[in-house]
Amino acid sequence: MKKTLLTILLFIITLLASSCNKEVKKYDGSFLFLFDTITEVSAYAKSEDDFKEFTNFIHDELEIYHRLYDKYNSYEGVNNIKTINDNAGKGPVIVDQKIIDLLKYSIDAYKMTNGTLNIAMGSVLEIWHDYREEGINDPLNSKLPPKELLEEANSHTDLDNLIIDESKSTVFIKDSKMRLDVGAIAKGYAVEQVAQSAIEKDYNNFLLSVGGNVRTVGGKGKEQTPWHVGIQNPDKESEKYSLFTLALKDLSLVSSGNYERYYTVDGRKYHHIINPASLMPSEYFAAVSIICQDSGQADLLSTAIFNMSYEEGLELIEDLDNTEALWVFNDYSMKYSDGFEDLIRK
Repeated sequence: MKKTLLTILLFIITLLASSCNKEVKKYDGSFLFLFDTITEVSAYAKSEDDFKEFTNFIHDELEIYHRLYDKYNSYEGVNNIKTINDNAGKGPVIVDQKIIDLLKYSIDAYKMTNGTLNIAMGSVLEIWHDYREEGINDPLNSKLPPKELLEEANSHTDLDNLIIDESKSTVFIKDSKMRLDVGAIAKGYAVEQVAQSAIEKDYNNFLLSVGGNVRTVGGKGKEQTPWHVGIQNPDKESEKYSLFTLALKDLSLVSSGNYERYYTVDGRKYHHIINPASLMPSEYFAAVSIICQDSGQADLLSTAIFNMSYEEGLELIEDLDNTEALWVFNDYSMKYSDGFEDLIRK
């Protein structure tokens, strides 16, 4: 009897050891539509089923933020950014805490960047969006928005008109013509929140890329080597697709540039990143990339610094811990912060 029990015990221990020592493998997957882009997931898992479970978790978590932060579409039973905008000047809207957290984060970002990132600029950005869409659909008749139209819209961009009442879970825009646009911050912020939720669920060693907003957690495989992530070359005529390949571990990479969303007027390209100071597309750079741990901060900084001179942007980056930047000028020359070179794949 003792011999039989010992045999069974040894068998169980062998099974447990075999399960614990099972080699993890790298799996890759992707899905569309959330935040109007492609989401790519890479992770190390013990089985394809485990990876699918993880990917489904990422999708479902990300979809929550996608619906809440959407300014274009309504969803049954969901009060989102569009709902808040639709009720501007009318009355407060009860919202999910995730919206309040984003708006408070965005107000802090406005202060940190001296107003170069302002989520209250929706009225200005809507004008540019409409003219850009018309120009893309009818290139021969493309035109710029009239300056007086932009200036009138800009008079409705005061963040003091955004009233947040956490005790009642409400948000109210006092100015009936003000509109929120969280496009410069929401995607990166959502990526960071989803990554943190995954970590809390004991998921680790993965890379999440939502439309190029990259967040790495842990490392690759048993050796825990860094993830290799490329920075896209804004020069579309160059044969070189990536400017650099970075080795990232528990870091985020976000880039902003003038090479993705633009239209042409009288032979000149006008991109989608609008400088709050000039109300025109910013002209300092072709692209800016930010590397730091928090994806939300990387996202907001990539836009804010794109709207600053190199000297202003460098001063801001140097004031932030564990944050690096790459500036690509319009002639495709480059400058980067002191610690950036240490992240380049050796």
